[in-house]
Amino acid sequence: MAKASTARSAGSGTSKSPRKSGRAASSSAGAASGGSGKGKVAYDEKAIQTLDALEHIRLRTGMYIGRLGDGSNPADGIYVMMKEVIDNSIDEFIMGVGKKIEITRTDETVEVRDYGRGIPLGKVVECVSQINTGGKYNDDVFQFSVGLNGVGTKAVNALSSDFEVKSVREGKYKQANFVRGRLQNEKGGKSDEPDGTYIRFTPDPEIFGKYDWREEFIEHRLRYYAYLNSGLKLVYTSGKGASETWQSRNGLKDLLEAEIGDSQPLYEIAHCQSDRFEFAFTHGNAYGESYFSFVNGQYTNDGGTHQSAFREGLLKGVNEYAKKSYAGEDVRDGIVAAIAVKLQDPVFESQTKNKLGSTDVRTWLVPAVRDKVIRFLHENADDAKKLLEKIALNEKVRKELSAIKKEARERAKKVAIRIPKLTDCKIHYDEPKAKRRDETTIFLSEGDSAAGVMVPTRDVYTQAIYSLKGKPLNCYGLKRDAIYKNEELYNIMRALGIEESLDGLRYNRVVLATDADVDGMHIRNLLLTFFLRYFEELVIKGHVYILETPLFRVRNKKETRYCYSEAERDAAMEKIKGPEVTRFKGLGEISPKEFGQFIGEGIRLVQVSVGSMGEVEKSLDFFMGKNTPQRKDFIVENLATEVL
Repeated sequence: MAKASTARSAGSGTSKSPRKSGRAASSSAGAASGGSGKGKVAYDEKAIQTLDALEHIRLRTGMYIGRLGDGSNPADGIYVMMKEVIDNSIDEFIMGVGKKIEITRTDETVEVRDYGRGIPLGKVVECVSQINTGGKYNDDVFQFSVGLNGVGTKAVNALSSDFEVKSVREGKYKQANFVRGRLQNEKGGKSDEPDGTYIRFTPDPEIFGKYDWREEFIEHRLRYYAYLNSGLKLVYTSGKGASETWQSRNGLKDLLEAEIGDSQPLYEIAHCQSDRFEFAFTHGNAYGESYFSFVNGQYTNDGGTHQSAFREGLLKGVNEYAKKSYAGEDVRDGIVAAIAVKLQDPVFESQTKNKLGSTDVRTWLVPAVRDKVIRFLHENADDAKKLLEKIALNEKVRKELSAIKKEARERAKKVAIRIPKLTDCKIHYDEPKAKRRDETTIFLSEGDSAAGVMVPTRDVYTQAIYSLKGKPLNCYGLKRDAIYKNEELYNIMRALGIEESLDGLRYNRVVLATDADVDGMHIRNLLLTFFLRYFEELVIKGHVYILETPLFRVRNKKETRYCYSEAERDAAMEKIKGPEVTRFKGLGEISPKEFGQFIGEGIRLVQVSVGSMGEVEKSLDFFMGKNTPQRKDFIVENLATEVL
């Protein structure tokens, strides 16, 4: 099945950082507003603080690198720090200088060496320590840069316990060392090294706490860099000393081939390149639309205006070639595509650059994509025929489904105006202006007993509970009409708001909350099959999680510990005298009073991730298909037994 990566307190992406002043400020605010504080705090001139730039970065890390995390999620801060440094080296390659980047990781420390122009020697210190200082503001020097705000490397410096920068230009060098953003020493002189920039950093444990680098996340990012920059060589030496090199000749076509894997596309991947944009696409037998979109080498996993412009241009191109007026959903259902653009002044919706907001991109990108699509279809008649056959099939299925959809909706109205088994929250993810929309979560719980524990302990503003009736339908191999014929699957889809697309997604996190037994695991796999079969993008975009709840409670009259593994249980039993041990099999066995902490600040979530789209079909076929004898043999061969 899909892979799962642990994300402790994955919710808001916040924090283990020791921001005592931040906590003090929040408690003071509560007291001043008549909250639960012991005394009111005066709001006067003494309450106003001024922080220098580096202090602000360390205090408000989320503004600069998003979430902190512990390295168990590819969006965690340590990987953002690595990305910020490598992005500068990529910018050099984009400008035609430096065709090789070397990345080395030793324990917690990362080194990046490029062979670009090197930072101007007289500004080395300023470029890595002074906010709003850099060459990215000059369009002649950096035409298509990812970072345009002069923040990235400064944030890395401020959030590192040890940071070193060295620039080599025309036989001379300048080197500087920092500790938590503060300059320690600098030196310079002659050098016989090739031009370029070297940066070494160690994420500060004072900010990140305990963290671990995951090789698969690093390698995945470096592969994407290679696909997006044809001809660039990236050499990575891992913590184990092994070295690997990535280099791509065919750019986004190589990316799609890697993502699709062994799954056979319906026609040869269409691949078009230009100075300012590149795209590749094909169709498969899956449902929905899957996109990989990029701006100046930055993966915009939430899409944006460039992705919308590509979708529009593709539709116009196909309709003009076919002399038809196909609906967009018929043209795009089953598509797997990648789009990359280069912009001089990209506008992103946040510092982490997950979504492009530039509105002027549509003006030139839509007609450009349309023209390239028309040309591809004329030059590849066989592929064009297969594409049009796929569109005709999509249209037929959509029309057949329309009657079934209408019937399902009428049936749902008769049952109840509200969605049965859903205890909703007050804030939703599809409300752009809602302050806590990123915290919105729906728990798919196993039965009424689990829901009965969760409902009274939840946050009514951001946490919704959907109680499953029993085991959902195994929908592997079934057509899309199975959703509308099965009441449970239909109501889950309605609750999430994803019938048409993810644009209507009502919760940022879809959490599978099943019991820690065989039945619970089976229900979890059935739900994952449902999402991967019909709403694959929901998983690919990182919205699906698994709730971790304690397996054991170890306690005596003085102390109580909750343990998530047998190892934790054994350790707790050694430290607690005369312990009483309780094994929790189901969520319903935990009292509401106890359960609140497990979906509150101490929530433990495992994010479901997909290595590549090609792996999904193979995994589903093996685990959920009709090959029962092979699965039985696999279980017997891999069964773990313990001798008592």
